[in-house]
Amino acid sequence: MVTPLRVVIGMCLVAPFVAMLWVGSYAKTDPAFIGIPFFYWYQMLWVLISTALTMIAYKLWQHDQRSRRDARGGAAR
Repeated sequence: MVTPLRVVIGMCLVAPFVAMLWVGSYAKTDPAFIGIPFFYWYQMLWVLISTALTMIAYKLWQHDQRSRRDARGGAAR
């Protein structure tokens, strides 16, 4: 069943793929950051953002599963 929470989880997991596959949005050298061209530091920033989004998606998934288990009457795992 698709719920708003599961849509948010999906968006958290899809966002990094969309950002990295849309190369035209970051295929440039300016603005440079401490001498590193934009093309490289943008991708490295997405490594950190992807980690955070994956952690958020995982925590939301755990919450969703607990809610579903509680709604069924607390069945054993």
